[in-house]
Amino acid sequence: MAERSTAAVDVADNGGDEPLAAQAAKATSDGVDTQNGRAADGPMPDKDGERMKAAPAAAPELHSGHKLARRYRLEECVTRVDGFSSWRAMDEKLRRAVGVHLMPADHARARSVLAAARSSALLGDPRFVQVLDAVEENDLVYVVHEWLPDATELTAVLAAGPLEPHEAYQLVSQVSQAMAAAHREGLAHLRLTPSAILRTSSGQYRIRGLAVNAALRGITSETPQRADTEAIGALLYAALTQRWPYESDAYGLTGLPKGVGLLAPDQVRAGVHRGLGELAMRALANDGATASRQEPACTSPEELAKAVAAMPRIRPPEPAFTAPPEYQHTTYQQGSYGRPTPPGSPTTQVRPVPPPPPLQSRTGRALKWGVAALLIAALGLGSWQLADTLLDRISQKGNSGGTSNTKTGTEDNPKQSEPGKPLPIQHVSVLGGSVQPQLAPKTIDNNPATAWITKEYYNYPDFGRLEQENNGSGIIVDLGELKNVTGLDIDMYVPGQTAEVFAASADAGNPETLGAFTHRLTELKLTDKKLQATFDTPVRTRFVLIHITELPPSGGGYRGGISEIKVLGP
Repeated sequence: MAERSTAAVDVADNGGDEPLAAQAAKATSDGVDTQNGRAADGPMPDKDGERMKAAPAAAPELHSGHKLARRYRLEECVTRVDGFSSWRAMDEKLRRAVGVHLMPADHARARSVLAAARSSALLGDPRFVQVLDAVEENDLVYVVHEWLPDATELTAVLAAGPLEPHEAYQLVSQVSQAMAAAHREGLAHLRLTPSAILRTSSGQYRIRGLAVNAALRGITSETPQRADTEAIGALLYAALTQRWPYESDAYGLTGLPKGVGLLAPDQVRAGVHRGLGELAMRALANDGATASRQEPACTSPEELAKAVAAMPRIRPPEPAFTAPPEYQHTTYQQGSYGRPTPPGSPTTQVRPVPPPPPLQSRTGRALKWGVAALLIAALGLGSWQLADTLLDRISQKGNSGGTSNTKTGTEDNPKQSEPGKPLPIQHVSVLGGSVQPQLAPKTIDNNPATAWITKEYYNYPDFGRLEQENNGSGIIVDLGELKNVTGLDIDMYVPGQTAEVFAASADAGNPETLGAFTHRLTELKLTDKKLQATFDTPVRTRFVLIHITELPPSGGGYRGGISEIKVLGP
């Protein structure tokens, strides 16, 4: 049941004359009853001018076990309403769960659903649940999308209580930034409800049903940016107060009292973060409502994202510290454990008298003085031998008439004036193999204009906290055979990346993880456009890893990479 509620797609309709977010509340999300997880049957009320009328069309009569394209096996129907149905299915080719929307090919909205699904798939933003396929086949139109069994609907999260200020800040920040990116590409959601927001196990928020949910229900809007902004404001309001900001109850949340209008969050619940409460009012300011402190209302996700970024950052709560239990003295007494108590003896245990401090007798004091004398004698002898050795070295240097390495400096401080020449590189690959592996060869093509460039990550510079296995990513260099490495000359794609360099042991076979590189060549540090190093002692290895742990800002996210790699040797 939990899996069904977290993966079904939000396809409920708008109705009445209230704002879009309020009308969305009147219908159950995904066409699924939020109380018992079962699909709701029957059509939803229309909104004048915003829902296209569809000719009646029966939902396809399919059953569990039916296969689409000899690949997607339907397993459980989670929604059947208004001429279409939604299913949990299994992709038998890739062995993974997926979600599928089905409708007859002659359905009045079939073409718009296909167009919306293909547009959403082209966005390719990881903050949205991805559309995997959109097909018309055998008098059927079906849309395949990701299924996230480990994610939790915001509806279920809010059922447990309002969010902490830091969590609410992350919610409005991530959702507003994602929707701003979608609107820049001409895509709107129009169905942003608590059931359309999923929180993953890593704390990221993902949005499902972009463009598709509205197309399934024929929902349109003359002001899509304003509609999505107001919906984000409703989400933030609910996260802060555990109340739905309209008069009707929805998504397991109680609505506001009738006839009083839109109340500020701090008037609904005590202790609400003031800045977030004012932000919710600015996003919800519509149809006669006014924003707090006379600040202008946010009319687009872009404006809302900028307002969130201008707020002072809200720190996560400090972890609660639980004091360890107070130490309890035991009743153990030496020599009596496990022995029966003689008749007539007291039953209470008496603590043993501690023994006298050691080495306090005459013999003990003599022993201490003897050990101290031996230590002093040993230190004196060692100091004399060390001084004698140093004097011999100075004498030998004076007789030899100077240094033994005229090219690199004094004998006591040898260093190479030149790190060496580039060694031939047989192959390069990406650590972990998941970050743009097809671009890895560009790091050794002797063309600074090309590079291995990471994807753009959002919210966190450490690869969006997605590349957890290797604490980042990087390039593995294979020299083909054991070589003596004396230096590095690496052109970074952009400055400001946090990076380090490792070498594998001489007996390493084919290292593919960070733990396989045991020899550190450079410290972890913030790099410039160039990462160069020279080693006093050559390092004998076949494999070198340039490991990047954090990326610099790039546009709305974080991105980095490597342009050219040269491993130097004698």
